[in-house]
Amino acid sequence: QVQLVESGGGLVQAGGSLRLSCAASGRTFSSYHMGWFRQAPGKEREFVAAITWNGGTTYYADSVKGRFTISRDNAKNTVYLQMNSLKAEDTAVYYCAATSGSRRLWRANEYDYWGQGTQATVSS
Repeated sequence: QVQLVESGGGLVQAGGSLRLSCAASGRTFSSYHMGWFRQAPGKEREFVAAITWNGGTTYYADSVKGRFTISRDNAKNTVYLQMNSLKAEDTAVYYCAATSGSRRLWRANEYDYWGQGTQATVSS
């Protein structure tokens, strides 16, 4: 069982930055691949970024590539999402998720555990 708690959301102007954190409970965090997803009002949840258990491989949605960076610190049981050059269309609730077995990390239904989400709002 893994519990995930996101933090770091807020209100920022377009062009600004936010750093999201996702703290995980449990001693097996390092065995999970981690992902970030987001959901804007009236839209479906979409993939943002993912990172394998050891940080060796990362994946990004085309819409955030070059602006967002996912990273993890297994000693701190935490995964991060650094978001730079933010745009109004990045406004959404951001969720982190964990999966122990899947390698199709861009697919939401492959994840076993989800956090409650943190709101990021970008004003234009």
